[in-house]
Amino acid sequence: MILQTSSKESFNIDWDTWVPVDVATLCFIRKESRLLLIHKKRGLGKGKINAPGGRVEKGETLEETAVRETQEEVGLTPLGLVFAGRLDFVFTDAYSLQAHVFTATDATGALTETDEAAPFWCDENAIPYDKMWSDDRLWIPLMLEGKTFEAQFVFDGEQMLWHRLKCL
Repeated sequence: MILQTSSKESFNIDWDTWVPVDVATLCFIRKESRLLLIHKKRGLGKGKINAPGGRVEKGETLEETAVRETQEEVGLTPLGLVFAGRLDFVFTDAYSLQAHVFTATDATGALTETDEAAPFWCDENAIPYDKMWSDDRLWIPLMLEGKTFEAQFVFDGEQMLWHRLKCL
């Protein structure tokens, strides 16, 4: 079921045959109505708030990537991973990325700041969307409701030009 589309124009992208340049994961750890977020220090989205995550390495499953990236960025090992959704991004500079979103119900380890991320816990009712990518406010509420989603986005730099969001 399509929940919303920003316009009929999809920038002539055949999303059924589209192949991204990179595949990545995001991992949102949820505990006691709080969400683990990070201030991203480098790479795509530097300066924004996001969740731990990163690119899939050769031979890794999506779940293994979500665990490894969370360990590397914040020192925690997520437990109880659940697939939440898929996000397809096309940027006007020819870069593209497919991100697989996971939630985790718990984690082990010691929360640690790294050269990639400064982690912090945030109340799920006070998510700082104004410091995040503009698409986050569209699909994070679905994730928090436990719905599985799929979305496509076209961005010019940090400006979202088009989107389509659907629940599966």
